[in-house]
Amino acid sequence: MSTAQEAPAVADARSLITGAEFAGVAATVQRNNPGMALDMAERITTEALKFVAACAASPRSSLKPSRTVDEGWHALILHTVPYARLCKKLGLFVHHTPEPPDTTRHDPDALNRTMAAITAAGYDVDVALWKPPTDRSIPVAAECEHTEEPKGCSFDCGSSGPNAA
Repeated sequence: MSTAQEAPAVADARSLITGAEFAGVAATVQRNNPGMALDMAERITTEALKFVAACAASPRSSLKPSRTVDEGWHALILHTVPYARLCKKLGLFVHHTPEPPDTTRHDPDALNRTMAAITAAGYDVDVALWKPPTDRSIPVAAECEHTEEPKGCSFDCGSSGPNAA
């Protein structure tokens, strides 16, 4: 009789949208970043889905994407129908509030908080895509920062407010 415990199942972020929708979003990431390999665009898209799911699960946790993951979030938002459907499925419309880049505002703990929230939501984290804004090892077009409440989020971001899906 074995006493070994099975590891808990890890959620598949790609299943949050259809295969065709995923392919469309990944193609947008790739198109916006000439020379990017499709597998990298797909990794970025997958992390963006995990990020949105973590935000919906932890709406008051001041989560922020890395520059690289933000590229995927931008592409996801451009696909408005799948994005709205995703947010409805997750129970909260996750708004994007960009500001011009300013590395002096960077909160290094924000990325750690966000990765912990992604893990708590049941997903593995692709750590290579969660670097600080000064890291340019994965070149992407995204060039914005995200501000915490109240400056950047002047509406009710909670799951019970007027912006809930």
